[in-house]
Amino acid sequence: MSSPRPLKLRARDVADMDVIAAVLQDALVPLRDVAWLKREKRFVLVANRFMWEQGEGGEPEPGPPEATADDASFEDAEARPTRWRCNAALVVEKVRAVRTQGVDLGARDQFLNLLTIASEPKRITLYFSEGARLRLDVSEIRCHLTDLGEPWPTWSVPQHEEAGV
Repeated sequence: MSSPRPLKLRARDVADMDVIAAVLQDALVPLRDVAWLKREKRFVLVANRFMWEQGEGGEPEPGPPEATADDASFEDAEARPTRWRCNAALVVEKVRAVRTQGVDLGARDQFLNLLTIASEPKRITLYFSEGARLRLDVSEIRCHLTDLGEPWPTWSVPQHEEAGV
């Protein structure tokens, strides 16, 4: 199976941002790859995103070409569909201010798990697990998302617990 094609998306309103939010759901964001370029009024992050748009499918990775008596056997292993992850750059223009909640900006080795992005005409809020948030005050929505490099296969799919009833 060939790797999926990279995405290039642009957002100019709240509805467009909803699409970007769906694409970035469950992305892992290294804090070292987050920057607010104040003079340029630009906010940038690079995320490791799960490629939800690819759906299930694909061939499992093949086992070893030849097994010896001492090797583990893959013959009884359950075939799993291959899913994909890739790095993606999110760039938000016309940013007037960035506010944080529950994010230690000094902990550059920290990874944030992006849950969703909520947008209003003058505000974009990135919600992460454990209550962390980044709020971008913008003069208007001008944003783009671009996949970077080659995607890689993964068998791991993000899981979501159902809300308690």
